[in-house]
Amino acid sequence: MSRKITLLDGAVGTTLWNIAEAHGVDKVPVWIYNIEHPEFVDELVKSYRDAGCEIVLANSFGANEPSVKRSSAYSAAEVITAGVKIAKKALEGSDVKLSLALGPLTQLLEPYGDLTEGECAAIYDEMLDAGVGAGCDMVMVQTFMDLEMMRVATVEAKKYGLPVMCSMTFEKIGKTMFGNSVSDVIETLAPLGIDAIGVNCSLGPDLALPIIKEFSEKTDLPLLFKPNAGKPITGSDGTTTVAYTAEQFAADIKPALQYVSYVGGCCGSDASYIREIKKLL
Repeated sequence: MSRKITLLDGAVGTTLWNIAEAHGVDKVPVWIYNIEHPEFVDELVKSYRDAGCEIVLANSFGANEPSVKRSSAYSAAEVITAGVKIAKKALEGSDVKLSLALGPLTQLLEPYGDLTEGECAAIYDEMLDAGVGAGCDMVMVQTFMDLEMMRVATVEAKKYGLPVMCSMTFEKIGKTMFGNSVSDVIETLAPLGIDAIGVNCSLGPDLALPIIKEFSEKTDLPLLFKPNAGKPITGSDGTTTVAYTAEQFAADIKPALQYVSYVGGCCGSDASYIREIKKLL
């Protein structure tokens, strides 16, 4: 039986900053562009649509109320609603699904920080209420290092009756920065009834490969793989090169395709990287 592999998008944040820079606009928290430069978000979504993505993320990743209030006069709800509506309009007439993106909060949960579980749940519920209300088709809970915070966000997401996919970010040693192992992640999240589980951000496809392989050995859940394309490397002569060209990125992703059901890119990847993965599929 052949397994269908669904093509995800690439980076939202770094790509939006590149679009802003090309238009002579300063880098700001990217959710601000939903309100102040919707044309950037429209360009981003259409670039991934045209590259062949089947699921695209809304520009909502860091748009939680504490962060939004700290950096703007907007509310999280209006920022997220605007971002979802821009993306929905850009995807009209296509079969591409739109996923709300939920990322970690800057505050730490008790006992490491002052944030209670109830406060954390309320912040995610506000994001979900806005995103689902504006028309998202599913939810991606991604780039978490703290499994407990991810559990809280996932429990809230499941209340909305949409597909929910979960993706942790790992260090080279195969654990999250909080020390969570692949087994910990599976044991905590799989019982919540999620639709996919996996790895995104932090590592390039070559270093993330052993982690997604370990997931494949320990769960029957569909797996998600969205590695980084890396930070630009500055040479001694001041020139910058990318850590992975689009072609190298796709070549390094190829071995993971035997394990995964969803594949795309994270920081540093744009539509050109996704087109190279599309060729593999």
